Amino acid sequence: MRTSRFSVLTLAAGIALAGCSGGAPVPATGEAARPTRMFGQIPFHACTLDGGNAATRVEAQCATYEVPENPDAPDARRIALNIAWLPADAKDGGTADPVFFLAGGPGQAATELAAQINAGLREVRRQRDIVLVDQRGTGGSNPLTCTDADGQALELDALTAPDDAALDAYVGRCLAGLDGRADPRFYTTANAIRDLDTVRAALGADQINLVGGSYGTRVAQQYAMAYPQHTRSIVLDGVAPNDLVVGGEFAHTFEDALALQSKQCAQDAGCRARFPTDLQAQLRGVLSTLHATPAPVTYRDPTTGAQRDGVVTPDTVTGLAFLFSYAPQTASLLPLILDEAAQGRYGPLMSLSQLMYSNVDGQMTRGMQWSVICAEDAGRYREDGRVADTILGPGVARMFFGACRTWPTGAPPANHTAALQSDVPALLMSGELDPVTPPAYAERVLAGLPNGRHLVFKGQGHGTFALGCAPKLLAQFIESTDAKALDAKCLDAMRPVPPFTSFNGWSP
Repeated sequence: MRTSRFSVLTLAAGIALAGCSGGAPVPATGEAARPTRMFGQIPFHACTLDGGNAATRVEAQCATYEVPENPDAPDARRIALNIAWLPADAKDGGTADPVFFLAGGPGQAATELAAQINAGLREVRRQRDIVLVDQRGTGGSNPLTCTDADGQALELDALTAPDDAALDAYVGRCLAGLDGRADPRFYTTANAIRDLDTVRAALGADQINLVGGSYGTRVAQQYAMAYPQHTRSIVLDGVAPNDLVVGGEFAHTFEDALALQSKQCAQDAGCRARFPTDLQAQLRGVLSTLHATPAPVTYRDPTTGAQRDGVVTPDTVTGLAFLFSYAPQTASLLPLILDEAAQGRYGPLMSLSQLMYSNVDGQMTRGMQWSVICAEDAGRYREDGRVADTILGPGVARMFFGACRTWPTGAPPANHTAALQSDVPALLMSGELDPVTPPAYAERVLAGLPNGRHLVFKGQGHGTFALGCAPKLLAQFIESTDAKALDAKCLDAMRPVPPFTSFNGWSP
């Protein structure tokens, strides 16, 4: 069971698009008979980006492109970047300025999100090519995965939170598993944006449009700072300011999200009549009970339906509540699940916990995530005394940065925390209930973007670019590069997801 605090932190680290899944690219049928397609200087071949089922498969063109692992040693080890190209629908080809999608995490691979990207950018793709580059250390770009010598994934004891010694030993095994094929010091954001510009030049594009999700918004901002002449526009979805200590504020932002969810319950007649409207207080009550005595439970396996036995701990509940808060469809279940738990009925909670963990497990490349946060965030983290009063508490950040005691650390540029100050056309998007990148973050970034506009999606969570009329607004913005002229009234039609008052749904 993946219910330990280490699992909670690994998932909390995923400042990424919710509900993403994917897989490695596979050759298209009859690939050997298909002619190679050139995009600039890079030869591509037909492939299928396989998300695991027919609904998530995307036909694409795939390629690799080599870059130096250490930019200051171009004759030393080189690594292959994994690239996918989704050609524009236009019969005469795409415009000269393609769209690069930048995945979140840190630790997600862009090609593994192809189905979600293809859906969210479907209107953009009518005129423009979409380019997906797996950031170095993720996906097919020399991934920094934690495996043993035989390539098997390394796991910690999932039932207990590891102490410092156990975590240090685990990180050491991850390093040994790299077997000299990568130097983690060079898998930072600064080198990632250098890779992006190298690919841009090889594709023959003078300017590109950047669409970043969550941590990908940091990548987009830093690319626009380093290469303003090549940045035509930026879209930032779930905005992480450059000076944000990723992982350092989760305890506070989650607390704020819970308060907003409580307010939403209080405003819904069915929820208000059925449940206590102070979710934080009820969650604290459940946690207090479980801190005193973890609860044995018999529950149904969410994938097989078989009965299983387990133990519900405080981390089980905290982890599920945090994951649920990412999207309104799952957050709407929280009042019901907490009420069931408060009555000592833990079976539904345990089943949903297992389902959530199985859905998101493996979406982050842990080693690459450590390379980024250890170089760029850990050294700036200062524990806030107020965090002790939060539900997540100080242990979240301590464990989040714990790997940095052992993981090799690169050196970011001196200005990597500077705010983006630019005339670049920019569209910023936030979910009102986002538990990790709240709208206030986007407002901070917007202050340096006079040609920018911030749209807040009412009742929504983390990741908005594919919701409602957002795909149409994205296409209009990238076509016109005028965010302020967008008619965004269509967003008014979006409504919060009503809280469930029973397992049959919400009140009619």
